Amino acid sequence: MKNLRKRQIYSEVPSILSRYLELPKNTIKIESSDNSKYWDAYLKIGNKKFVIEFKESSSIASLFSATRKIQEKVSSNKELQPLIVVPYMGEKGRLFLENEKISWLDLSGNVNIRMPGIYIRVEGKPNCFKQAGRPANVFAPKSSRITRQLLINPERRFTQREISKETGLDEGLVSRVVKRIEKDGLVSRDEEGKISVSNPARLLDAWNEVYDFQLHSITKGLIAARSGEDLLKRVTTELSNQKISYAVTGLGAAWLYDRFASFRLMTVYLERIPDLNGFRKEESGANLWLIVPNDTGVFTGASMKDGIRCVHPVQAYLDLKAQPERAAEAAENLRRNWNLSD
Repeated sequence: MKNLRKRQIYSEVPSILSRYLELPKNTIKIESSDNSKYWDAYLKIGNKKFVIEFKESSSIASLFSATRKIQEKVSSNKELQPLIVVPYMGEKGRLFLENEKISWLDLSGNVNIRMPGIYIRVEGKPNCFKQAGRPANVFAPKSSRITRQLLINPERRFTQREISKETGLDEGLVSRVVKRIEKDGLVSRDEEGKISVSNPARLLDAWNEVYDFQLHSITKGLIAARSGEDLLKRVTTELSNQKISYAVTGLGAAWLYDRFASFRLMTVYLERIPDLNGFRKEESGANLWLIVPNDTGVFTGASMKDGIRCVHPVQAYLDLKAQPERAAEAAENLRRNWNLSD
């Protein structure tokens, strides 16, 4: 815990709880932990006992690390209840902790504590800890090549030099990114120092949480076609004839991999925007999205399916987040069929 946040926890947590529970503040005790290996502080409300783990962020990666750490200890002591404290709990973090059945509180005043004898749920308080600028992102376009390489090869153990060579990133950047995701418990090292994925599903969740499809350069338009399958075959045939490197993603890729559902919208990554027969730019009702990616890493792991080049299922899953139609169902089906789930 940083000293500033530590002082805030000791001051704000009792204040927030006493206000919501309508108890005198001096009846809520908080003190330093003698078990800092497992948690940051100890909280007592009457005969209810909590252990606190504080995180600076409510990202999935950060919360995964916190829950794994604190559950390891409280599982052997049924009297203790875990409590995650963050400056502000985002929506994805709330859903994650609800699924894990872990109580939380943020220093902005939002709370979800559920245990025998205590139930507090307060939402809608604004974030009091907004910071200027964007935090360092281990899933930024180039940095995410590392996560992609690990998820495409979840059974493999890598040296940092191998990751550097295979992603085209310098060893310094690889070292910094790996250190960050290792700290969050998403990758681990063996006795030889080789790196592997500890929990592929959680690593994918952490990436998916911050992935922004709109950062790619997207040209939307229309081509007359009988169906999504007809459009897929016609466009990819023309791209191949023009010798333009491409990889289908989104609904088209999900259909080629799983035949999950019919679709109308085709989405395809390209090295450059081509001249396609019959294509006209049109936002409304578009059935074709031509995408020049913000990093060529999206092509990593691409393969041929029925004569059409598709991105790897990991990339298709991420891109489905921004798709219409039955994209959410297609994403979950893809995740199940390609061992991307817990």
